[in-house]
Amino acid sequence: QEQLEETGGGMVQAGDSLKLSCVGFRGPFNTNAVAWFHQAPGNEREFVAGSTRSGGKTYYATSVKGRFTISRDDAKSTIYLQMNDLKPEDTGVYYCAQKLAETSDSWYPGLVDEYDYWGQGTQVTVSS
Repeated sequence: QEQLEETGGGMVQAGDSLKLSCVGFRGPFNTNAVAWFHQAPGNEREFVAGSTRSGGKTYYATSVKGRFTISRDDAKSTIYLQMNDLKPEDTGVYYCAQKLAETSDSWYPGLVDEYDYWGQGTQVTVSS
């Protein structure tokens, strides 16, 4: 079910940075797990980064570790994805997601089927 809204995508050069935002969360935002996923053309949706809850644990895909940072602003019920040192393989549509049920910090946020709400995605294109 789509109800979230991503913004911040665009066309950039390799090595540039972008910051994505996602709004539209429902329910107890500070206890919900949230995440970012990436879908390259012709590929399945893949996990990028996730947060189990506010102040909880964050997880990253190996390909983005050290370059991307997920953060959340409880006051604004907004999450962000800061993307630095972008590479052409980062090209694709980026989706944010929300899981309504509470999770523990040991819960891995990387599975698409675990999420209840999604956005429509924002396009990121990185040229070499």
